[in-house]
Amino acid sequence: MASIKVSTQVAAPLEKVFEVFTQIDKAAERIPAITKLEMLSEGPFGNGTRWRETRLMMKKEATEEMWVTGFDPPKSYTVEAQSHGSLYQTLFEFKQEAGGTKVTWTFDCIPQSFGAKLLAPVFALFFNGMMKKCMLGDLEALRDVCER
Repeated sequence: MASIKVSTQVAAPLEKVFEVFTQIDKAAERIPAITKLEMLSEGPFGNGTRWRETRLMMKKEATEEMWVTGFDPPKSYTVEAQSHGSLYQTLFEFKQEAGGTKVTWTFDCIPQSFGAKLLAPVFALFFNGMMKKCMLGDLEALRDVCER
């Protein structure tokens, strides 16, 4: 499946934006699509941080366990999840620009099981548009928190 990439400009300093985006324990309060979030690890956000997230997708709840696999503050972090025979990789990148911070979010789905590989082309046609809309909604919600 091809990558999905979205970005937004946030009228806030880089450090503040990075902090808001990495406060995973507050995501359910800030992102309307997330209905429940359970932290599975303790300590500050960084490599190895794990959580279970439940969100509404196509009017149904979906729950995934996620974990941080890359952490380079305040430039980027990577989150992974495994579900339905695929590995999901999410990269958040942050860049200071005039008037604020540019946030770029790249999402990759890598089919691993035979079934996931077989269905990937059909799934991509359906899933990419829905996923991009969801990602933009999350970015807008977090942008609004940063700009308050």
